[in-house]
Amino acid sequence: MKFRRSLISHAVFAALLASSGPSWARMPLGPSIPDEAPPPAAAAPVSAPKEQPAPLSPAEAQANRDLWERIRAGFKLAPMDSPLILQHEDWYSRRPDYIGRFVDRGALYLHHIVEEVEKRGMPMEIALLPVIESAFNPGAYSRAAAAGMWQFIPSTGKLYGLDQNWWADHRRDVVASTHAALNYLEKLYNQFESWELALAAYNCGEGCVARAIAKNEKRRKPTDYLSLDLPKETKHYVPKLLAVKNIIHWPSSYGIKLDAIPDEPYFTRVAAPPKIDVKLAAKLAEMPEDEFVALNPAFNKPVASVDSGHFLLPVDKAQLFRENLENYDKPLVSWSTYSAQRGESVDQIARKHGVSPAYLRSVNGRLKERKGRLAQPMLLMVPAQQQAGFIKASLDVSATTATPQRADAPATYRVRAGDSLYTIAQRHDLEVDELREMNNLRGNHLAIGQTLRLISTSAPLLKPTPTATPSLVARAPAKATTPAPRTANVGAGIRTYTIRAGDTLYSIAQRFGIALDDLLRWNNLTAQSVIQPGRQVRVSA
Repeated sequence: MKFRRSLISHAVFAALLASSGPSWARMPLGPSIPDEAPPPAAAAPVSAPKEQPAPLSPAEAQANRDLWERIRAGFKLAPMDSPLILQHEDWYSRRPDYIGRFVDRGALYLHHIVEEVEKRGMPMEIALLPVIESAFNPGAYSRAAAAGMWQFIPSTGKLYGLDQNWWADHRRDVVASTHAALNYLEKLYNQFESWELALAAYNCGEGCVARAIAKNEKRRKPTDYLSLDLPKETKHYVPKLLAVKNIIHWPSSYGIKLDAIPDEPYFTRVAAPPKIDVKLAAKLAEMPEDEFVALNPAFNKPVASVDSGHFLLPVDKAQLFRENLENYDKPLVSWSTYSAQRGESVDQIARKHGVSPAYLRSVNGRLKERKGRLAQPMLLMVPAQQQAGFIKASLDVSATTATPQRADAPATYRVRAGDSLYTIAQRHDLEVDELREMNNLRGNHLAIGQTLRLISTSAPLLKPTPTATPSLVARAPAKATTPAPRTANVGAGIRTYTIRAGDTLYSIAQRFGIALDDLLRWNNLTAQSVIQPGRQVRVSA
């Protein structure tokens, strides 16, 4: 039955297009078709006529308008006779939850995209292209190193002004990547004089499409999209987009209910300082950090380095941010940069700045290192001096020492059945990353009988002493086989957190968005305090 409905939909849509004009560029289409025909008007009772509602003001009418209606009105691509369309219609219609997710994400960006597509007179199907590319996920990253909502590879991104540097990857920038994608698609349309071929080239490259056209011309064959010998993914690319377009046009025919999206801007540009902590920016806008990142996904670091002079905020948060920023009298950045040299120990750098090696790696992404030492000079993001200064007072760290290890700790371990890197690391007071580095392991695979090194060859040994050197980095007990639970409990208005191996006071403060001084004061701690896994600390006033 669904197959029959799809054929009917194609037939109806073809008839509408046939009567509307030969080309989207030369003649506009007629009005869009509503999802369902309105029922015939019922005759009002003569004796008691109903009072007519007051007409809506232009502002109210605009607020009540659904963005999907505007999108449907702008559809211009001709129907295509391809069984692949039916195949993808079936795939999407069987996954209403997936459609719901991309609609939820797309609701943040669609109004802006629709505005830009309309300004250029492009087919509105282009506004749905991010569904195919990334499901409206600006953080998407592919195996081919394509990134962002519009999935630019590095070289094409640079060609269209999307810089990729240490601070940010502008392929993920919502506004910049949309501008670049539409520029690229316009260029491809001017080159191939067909939106289907322009879309194909967006997927596989203009050289790929040009070669396929030349091949058919040489054999005196047609050079339209369906006639070309294109890669499998590209053959599915336009049919997939048309399938999404059909579902958006007639959702009820496919058993899909589309949530309305207001036809109004969701976000606006707000002047931003040159650098500000992402967490602080979200706090000043009085919004969750993940929602701030969803609108500003280009930043690679916990600091927003705003070379454009602005970032995006929901329309209803913009003035709040401006006022809160103006009244904020503390430092905007709690991070600084550290120029690390080739051969420096990652453990040493982390300890020097009061964080665990795992935390340092999580902040800075994948480090180029060999056996725990940097393979090349690089810039690292570390806590700012005012945040990490108290750690230096509590740790006796010299320029040449790595993380110390006890002399009575076993040097090696033989893998047994049921072992994993995680259980071995926990048992021997190590982190998985440390264990992997010491043994030059790339993945998680272990063989029974394999011997693992448990002491880094770059770390000096400490003789056992009655009292250990104070450390603000939490270490698990040597015999622990399972991690302590990480929970934040709410009771009498006070939140607590259970410390885990690898935690530092700084990382805990960052996780809960509180000042280090407050964390120390609430828990009667000093710079010399030792924190242990399993202990609870207070993380709210």
